[in-house]
Amino acid sequence: MTEASDVIVVGGGPSGCFTAMKLAELGIDVTVYEEHSKVGTPSHCAGHLSIRGLKRLGMWPLPTEIVENTFRGAAFYSPSGRRFSVRLTSPVTCAVDRSLFDQYLAEKTRKAGATYCLNSRVEHLILEDGTVRGVIVKRLGKTEKKKAKIVVDAEGISSRLLRETGLLGPDTHMMVNGVEAEVENVQDMESDMVEVFLGTDYAPSFYAWLIPKKNGKAKVGLAAKTGNPKQFLQKLMTENPVASGKLQNATIAQITVHPLTLGGPVHKAYSNGFLAVGDAASQVKSTTGGGIIFGMTCAAAAAQAACEAIQKKDFSSKSLSAYQRRCKEALGFDSKIMIRMRKTLDAMSDERLDSLIGLCAKLGLDKTLQKVEDVDFQGRTLLQVLRSPRILTAVGYFFLTYLFANL
Repeated sequence: MTEASDVIVVGGGPSGCFTAMKLAELGIDVTVYEEHSKVGTPSHCAGHLSIRGLKRLGMWPLPTEIVENTFRGAAFYSPSGRRFSVRLTSPVTCAVDRSLFDQYLAEKTRKAGATYCLNSRVEHLILEDGTVRGVIVKRLGKTEKKKAKIVVDAEGISSRLLRETGLLGPDTHMMVNGVEAEVENVQDMESDMVEVFLGTDYAPSFYAWLIPKKNGKAKVGLAAKTGNPKQFLQKLMTENPVASGKLQNATIAQITVHPLTLGGPVHKAYSNGFLAVGDAASQVKSTTGGGIIFGMTCAAAAAQAACEAIQKKDFSSKSLSAYQRRCKEALGFDSKIMIRMRKTLDAMSDERLDSLIGLCAKLGLDKTLQKVEDVDFQGRTLLQVLRSPRILTAVGYFFLTYLFANL
């Protein structure tokens, strides 16, 4: 068994890179193992991020070549085509090229002092007496054992390594299958607005999206709990009362399929000598499926907890439990609210979705929602806007729908 580093991070996505970056900045010897030949490939995400969230993480502004577009708001379409939109005075979100974003993160991490090993698949954890002592890595046809004081699992939604420790992975009952496509020749897009399409015929138990880029290009995708997401995407592009007008002549340049975890953070994301971050720990918004900001937020907490454990020379579960406490402080309230919102939306029929979108437009909620500043921590945002009687009316309808659907 060869010595590797103080901390091994498994996976070179945003959560893994950010964990390694923060550890390296703290002077910790850290190595990132990435199974692919290049960080950022293949891309499985639309890369729609909040600017406020990036600022909070110290990641804004981004280099101009990474940012594909910025957005002032969103338009929501009911199954029958009713529209409710919110437009703010300045950009609140951006679309990034995910490959370039990940590579930018990796370069910053390398400059901070971390080591990257590409084409290196971590096959298993090394477990001794219930403690993680390192990893077994397959690289260039050779299998090696690498020791570490702490292993950080940032491998993604499979959560293979987390399960090896005996911990429970993401809630499989709240997973959906997503499809993401790069399209060209899109018509009649509002360049500064993201468009969201609801309806069981196109995205059962989730929604579809259209994210404009430039020159008639866009990202279009959806997720569904049942059925074939590629078939739903084709149906969206050809039959949806609104989307088809924009996408009927569009051509797909690239398409990927990937699962999304919507069940909220796992109950326990730490063990002796082990931490899990990002999708591996289901640190994902249940409402939207977005996990980059949440994952990187928890990555910073993981780096802090790992650094403290190394300084104390105590890598026990008790020592590393500080990580879970910090994640709960950062995400706990908002995650609970977003899970409830997701379950409520899932319980709504197309007819009720039509009524809800119509109600939002009739009440003029766009004016109230123009004051929203944070689109990541939606529980806190809900408390902020609940001061409005109009919002209270819509929320009352929202939760009464959930109540009656589950009687």
